[in-house]
Amino acid sequence: MRIFRHLVSWIIALGLIALFVQATIHPLSAPPPGSVKFFDLPGENIVFQTIADRSGITLFEPAGRFLVGVIEIIACLFLLLPFTRRFGAVLAALVTGAALGFHLSPWLGREIPVSLDPASTQTDGGMLFMLAIVMFAGSLLLLVVHPGKIRD
Repeated sequence: MRIFRHLVSWIIALGLIALFVQATIHPLSAPPPGSVKFFDLPGENIVFQTIADRSGITLFEPAGRFLVGVIEIIACLFLLLPFTRRFGAVLAALVTGAALGFHLSPWLGREIPVSLDPASTQTDGGMLFMLAIVMFAGSLLLLVVHPGKIRD
């Protein structure tokens, strides 16, 4: 049973790491414009610019975007190491929980625009919101599944 828990823990942790890295630095070629936290120009990230526009708080873009990206990368590092995985899962749950909070607020909403162009009415259909739910659930599941130290 312990081996199964280790295996499931690794699968969930690597999945969360892949999703965080994809959103933060996007290692694949030709990322969609406005979707990479570290490499978008100031004012180009769709999510954080939408929050900044709707809230009137300009710190969300680019300072908030970089801060969230750094926290996500730190969570990835903690998730990678088995002896710090629980702390990484807590950090990942906090980040994705905050994302869910913004999605449920009027500042962002469940459906994100696919462009910053005010004439565009296209949205993502709630895909980013659903991804945040899956990542939050995965973080909480990792807290439960990851085996602790063997006690004598």
